[in-house]
Parts: sequence; structure tokens; C-alpha cells
Amino acid sequence: MKLVIQIVLWVVILFLGYKLYDSITGPVQFNKVKEARYQAVIKNLKDIRKAELAHQEITGKFTGSFDSLVRFIDTAQFAITQRRDTSYADVEKNKAYGIDEGYYIEEIILDTLGFTPVRDSLYGGTDRYKSMMNIPVQGVDEQFQLKAGTLMKNGTAYSVFEAKVDKDVILYDLDKTLLAQEKQVNSVDGVNGTAIKVGSMDEIDTSGNWPKVYDSANEQ
Repeated sequence: MKLVIQIVLWVVILFLGYKLYDSITGPVQFNKVKEARYQAVIKNLKDIRKAELAHQEITGKFTGSFDSLVRFIDTAQFAITQRRDTSYADVEKNKAYGIDEGYYIEEIILDTLGFTPVRDSLYGGTDRYKSMMNIPVQGVDEQFQLKAGTLMKNGTAYSVFEAKVDKDVILYDLDKTLLAQEKQVNSVDGVNGTAIKVGSMDEIDTSGNWPKVYDSANEQ
């Protein structure tokens, strides 16, 4: 009986030791994998935002279709402009005051010097925009959710968009307890909420919901 009790005690000790070890290393490993995946996901969301902002600048609105967004990048061009300040005599006002000159009209003139492809301006000639809609997590064969529409505010219609992915998708194969805690994060240093997203369908906002730690110095 003593031998059996000793064996049982050793099994219990080893089990408790494993649980203690796992309680320490589990969150560390979870955060390590989470941060790597968040970085990759946010990189794609930034590319999507660049494309959407260019689409709005040239067409006047955002789009909720990745197909049309990619076609736009393939074909659209930014105008290269030069700004000039000029002035000339305000003939009517000068005449009204009985003088030859004294009053001038100031104007800003924009000259179009040429055009440059959106693709080259935003992505440095690479074709990574063709895969920006895919969630860059091994084992996940899904795309970001993309929506676009119109938001009325103070009687004015604004074009809005939102691209997002749920944390359940990004961290699908990790510890479910830690995942549940991650979905409840509410901190200036964390990605708040149940999803990572850029833009909003409820506000006039094209920013992402991630903290500045995920941005490079020039983006901050």
C-alpha cells in the first residue's frame, strides 16, 4: 500500500507541477503567437486602407468590393500637380474707387504636370495588394470582411468603409480561455474588442483600432 500511495503522490506532484508550468508558459506562448499574427494582419489592413483612401480621392467614394479595389489599383493614376499663387488687378473695384490699381485678386492655380500609377505610389511597384484581402494566418482560408456605404451626419452624406477580422479567426487554434480573455481587452496598449479593424461604418473614421506600438515611427 505504501508503494501505491507513493506512486499516486508522485503522479499528483507531477500533474500539479505540469499545471503550474503550463500556467506560466501558456500565456507567454499565447502572447508570442498573438503578436506575430496581429502584426501580419495589421500590415494587410494598412494596405487596404491605403487602397481605399486612394479610391476615395480619385472616385469620390470608398468601395466594398476587393475585386473592384484591385482593378482600381491596376488602372488608376494620381495626378502630379504644381501649386502656383498669382494675383491680378481687380478692375471693377479699382474702377469703382476711381483708381488705376490698388486692389488685387489673389488666386491659387494648380497645374497638372503628369500622372503616376496608384500601384507604384502606394506599393512601390510590388503586387502585394493582390493578396491584401487574405487573412495572413496559416490554416485560415478566409478574407477580411469589407463594407462600404454612406453615413449621414449633420445633413451631409459621407462615404465610409470598414475592413475587419474577428480575433476568433486569427487565434482559432490557441487556448480558448486565453482567447476569451483577449476578446475582452480594454486597454490603451492592446487591440480592444473582439476584432481587428480599420475604418468604421458608424463613424467618419479611417483609423485602425490597434495601439501605436503596431505603427512605425513615420506612421505615428
